[in-house]
Amino acid sequence: MKPYYEDEQTTIYNGDCREILETLPDGSVDAVVSDPPYGLAFMGKRWDYDVPGVEVWQECLRVLKPGGHLLAFAGTRTQHRMAVKIEDAGFEIRDMIAWVYGSGFPKSLDVSKAIDKAAGAEREVVGTKTSRQPTGNAYAQDEWTKLHSVPHEIDITAPATAAAKQWSGWGTALKPALEPITVARKPLCGTVAENVLQHGTGAMNVDGCRVGCEARPVMVRTETVVAASSMSGQSTGATSSGELTTVGRWPANLIHDGSDEVTGLFPETDGVVGAKREGGDKCIFSGGGHKQSEKQIITGGTKDCGSAARFFYTAKADKADRGHGNNHPTVKPQALMRYLVRLVCPPGGVVLDPFGGSGTTAVAARLEQCRSILCELSAEYCDIAVERLRQRVLF
Repeated sequence: MKPYYEDEQTTIYNGDCREILETLPDGSVDAVVSDPPYGLAFMGKRWDYDVPGVEVWQECLRVLKPGGHLLAFAGTRTQHRMAVKIEDAGFEIRDMIAWVYGSGFPKSLDVSKAIDKAAGAEREVVGTKTSRQPTGNAYAQDEWTKLHSVPHEIDITAPATAAAKQWSGWGTALKPALEPITVARKPLCGTVAENVLQHGTGAMNVDGCRVGCEARPVMVRTETVVAASSMSGQSTGATSSGELTTVGRWPANLIHDGSDEVTGLFPETDGVVGAKREGGDKCIFSGGGHKQSEKQIITGGTKDCGSAARFFYTAKADKADRGHGNNHPTVKPQALMRYLVRLVCPPGGVVLDPFGGSGTTAVAARLEQCRSILCELSAEYCDIAVERLRQRVLF
C-alpha cells in the first residue's frame, strides 16, 4: 500500500489499520504506542463503538519483534475489554499505567431532579451557577473542551417531592480523573538478556525515564534482623548515607498532569528536599541526560517524600501543544507520548501507532530520534498529522 506521507523518520498510511498492518513484514517494529478507540461511542462516532478486536492486536503482535512492548490507552469502563483482547491476541499483560488528571468533567444524572421530573413536580429555583455547556454531545479532556463549550447559567433548584428530598445529592457517576494504559509485551525468545542482545527489545528504558533531577540523600537499607525463636525478619529500615544524588527516581506506573487538584491528593510528609514545579512547565523527568523542557522551572525547598513530585507529570495538551488547526477531540500531550515512546522504544527504533489520530505519536517519536509508522482512517487527521510534523511543534 502506498503511504499517504513518508519521509526519513515517519510513514503515514491512510486507511483501515487491519488492511495496512497485513502489508508490514514480520518482526519489523520495536514498539507499539497507541491511543485506540475506547468503545464509548464518543461524540456518536462510529469508529468508537467498540474497542479494537483481537485481529488488530494479533497483527500488532506479528509485526513486533520478540519482546517488543505495546502501550495502549483505554477508558476506565472498557479497560477490561481492551486488556482481554490484547491478551487473547498472544501478548503478556505486564502492568497498567494510570494517567491521572484534574480536568475531567462528571457526566452524572441528578437522581433527585429525575424523580421530580417523573412525578411532574416543579422545582423551586433557589439560585444559579455558571458551568460550561458543550457544543457537541460529549466532553473531551483538554483544550478541545474549552474550544467546544460555552459558559452557561444553570438554575439551582430545591427538591419538590418527599422522594426527591430523600435522594437529594445522589448521582450516577464519579468524576473522571484517570485513563489506564495497558502495558503488554510480546513473548520473549529465550531469556530477557538473550532477547535484548538478539532483537534489541524486551526491556524498559528505566534510566532514560527517571523522574526528577534534584539533589537528594542517598538512602541505604540496613540489614534485616532475624529473631531465632520465630525466624521472622524485622528490617531496621533505611538511613541516609550522608551523600547526595541527582539521579532521578525509578519511573512508576502512575503519571499525572501536575494540577493542584491531583497534587493535593498526595500527602505532604517529611522527607528529602525536592523539586517544586511552577506555572508554565509541561513535564518533568531526568531523561538520562536529555534536556528538561524549556518551560520547566525548578526551585528547591519542598519536602516531597510523600508527594506527587516523585511521579512523572505532564500538563494536558494545550493549544500550542496540539498545533495550529488541530481539531482532533482526544489529543494526548506530546510530553506524555514522548515519555512513553522513550520508555519502550530503543533509540533509532521503530514505533507503530495503528490509530494515529492527529499524529502525536509521530511527533513524539521524531523528538526521541525514533522512526514511526502511523495508520489513520481519516484523511483529515492525516493532513493534520503531516502539518504537525512540518511545524515540529515543541513543548
